Amino acid sequence: MLTIEEFAGRLKSYLNPEQVNLVRRAYYYAEQAHDGQTRRSGEPYITHPLEVAAILADMHMDHHSLMAAMLHDVIEDTGIEKSAIHEQFGEVVADLVDGVSKLTHMQFENKTLAQAENFQKMALAMARDIRVILVKLSDRLHNMRTLGVLRPDKRRRIARETLDIYVPIANRLGMHNLRIELEDLGFQAMYPMRSRMIRQAVKEARGNRKDLVGQVQRAIAARLEEVGLIGRVVGREKHLYSIYRKMRNQSKSFAEIMDMFAFRIIVDSADSCYRALGMVHNLYKPIPGRFKDYIAIPKANGYQSLHTSLFGMHGVPIEIQIRTQEMEDMANNGIAAHWLYKSGDEALSGSHARTRQWLKGVLELQKNAGDSLEFIENVKIDLFPDEVYVFTPKGHILELPKGATPVDFAYTVHTDVGNTCVACRIDRRLASLSQPLQSGQTVEVVTAPGARPNVAWLNFVVTGKARSNIRHFLKNQRRNESIALGRRLLNKALVSFETHLDDMDDQVLKDQVEALKFDILDDLLEDIGLGNRMAYVVARMLMEPGSAEAEKTQIDTSDSEKPLSIRGTEGMVISFAKCCYPIPGDPVVGHVSSGRGIVIHTESCKNIADIRHSPEKVLEVDWDKDVSGEFTVELLVELEHHRGMIASLATSVTAVEGNIEKISMEERDASFCMVQLVIKVKDRLHLARIIKRLRVIKGVHSINRRREA
Repeated sequence: MLTIEEFAGRLKSYLNPEQVNLVRRAYYYAEQAHDGQTRRSGEPYITHPLEVAAILADMHMDHHSLMAAMLHDVIEDTGIEKSAIHEQFGEVVADLVDGVSKLTHMQFENKTLAQAENFQKMALAMARDIRVILVKLSDRLHNMRTLGVLRPDKRRRIARETLDIYVPIANRLGMHNLRIELEDLGFQAMYPMRSRMIRQAVKEARGNRKDLVGQVQRAIAARLEEVGLIGRVVGREKHLYSIYRKMRNQSKSFAEIMDMFAFRIIVDSADSCYRALGMVHNLYKPIPGRFKDYIAIPKANGYQSLHTSLFGMHGVPIEIQIRTQEMEDMANNGIAAHWLYKSGDEALSGSHARTRQWLKGVLELQKNAGDSLEFIENVKIDLFPDEVYVFTPKGHILELPKGATPVDFAYTVHTDVGNTCVACRIDRRLASLSQPLQSGQTVEVVTAPGARPNVAWLNFVVTGKARSNIRHFLKNQRRNESIALGRRLLNKALVSFETHLDDMDDQVLKDQVEALKFDILDDLLEDIGLGNRMAYVVARMLMEPGSAEAEKTQIDTSDSEKPLSIRGTEGMVISFAKCCYPIPGDPVVGHVSSGRGIVIHTESCKNIADIRHSPEKVLEVDWDKDVSGEFTVELLVELEHHRGMIASLATSVTAVEGNIEKISMEERDASFCMVQLVIKVKDRLHLARIIKRLRVIKGVHSINRRREA
């Protein structure tokens, strides 16, 4: 068991005596606080914080991180407040400890929500100071190392959480060593049998290959010396979880994965990396298409290296990574490696711009997310390990997750660019906004003032930032539209009381809104606009304060009230039924649907017949004289079979400014067929012009407008 004196001895190699004493002080403070507490294994509790600090010390982390590691459970597990830690050890350490502490004083409906809230707090603290997550990851690693004493179901739950959340974060921060250990421990806890079998198979395979590995290693080292390059060659072990994942995802056998030999060449400079690459390509033949240059274009987590695959001795494939010592440290410890080369504040500022950029994005996601579950879903999307690298028109490189589209690209550039994007050019050619991007492409986004995000974008965007911003915008847009419609409906209902919202006394209005259990008038108007409350009932309650019977009163829909005018620009709160496709000029009726607002049907629609005489569900509506927009209508065209008939129909519709949404065809017999056309029109006159144009096409027998499904 590690003691504080042994630990302090380790620290002397890179911290000054004063800093070592501060860490020692934090240890004694934590020891006193946890006095009498033991872990499940029966050991004194203080062994856990000490081991967590030891993991951080192996990464050469600064003394503040080590002190926070010693104290990370003090707020949660003892009666000590954050203010006491602040007083004893300063603001930095107190903030770090608070960031790492879990949420324990809140009651949650279920474990998933508690986990999501926990992760949200951690992510925000991490955005303020990256060291929070390093302490948290080390805490998780030691807990994973000591999982054995827990019940199997609890072991599996913690392992699943580790693989789902902590492993992707370690990967995003480039902490290769810690990630691999977390993966292997998680794999072992989740699937003990599979883990044991793969470990045994690796042991046997390693024994059989020792000679070949040694020969290749010696050949590369000898060639390095020959060309005068200073460097060393090490064999790379494939870890268990990586083997298991490849076997499962790529449907490969164990033998196929293990017949690939892997080596790493560590040299003294970036220039030497490229010279070493030329040397190995001379020694063995490269496999085409397998070369990747992560030195010129580093991965999003800062990882740099040259990757190549070769046909080695006896045609055995060899994977080689070539990098400098600094790149090696960066690959193994990621963000933590900055403390090896920089000190304190310098390490926190300039060294990890990419990570800070990502964390800034995390804060933005949190701001726009409706709740912590939506937030955690978006962050998990952004922790994808695979990236594509694309260029802006000015030549800047942007990293995006695999499968990202131009809409993701637009939101990565700026939220406003995403919100107003209407089209894009990929490599100077117009392309679809849903087209997945490939590495090396140049992407240019076309924006238009007044353009708005489309709800259909949610079907293809992959980045959390794009998804959360689109949802946020649509949520706000729907609210604004609901408030506007609610205001119109309430004013229409107030006509029968010979008043208007603007004429009402502000205080009376405020009191009545509160009596209806709303904070502000806009919330009440939104509820009316969404169809959750009847405007007439609310009008009655506003005009007759204290009338509790208003809710139950029979609604009077007198003919003196004017029908609500439909303008076509109301947005999401007024929708047009897909059973009867009403268009301007048709006699229409409104169906008040809870949560959806108002659905417009034609008066003759069968689906509205049952509720036609229920005044609380039906609203008298009419088309505004200045109605605008495009409305969907369905036509059934019966015509004779002949070559090019679909093209003739399409040309005729387009000639009179109609827009075809869908064409489908059904054969009646050998000579006749029925074509279903779904088209966009402005009003009944526009539809009449289209029908007139279709009638003159040769072979058209009949045209009918379909009224209901």
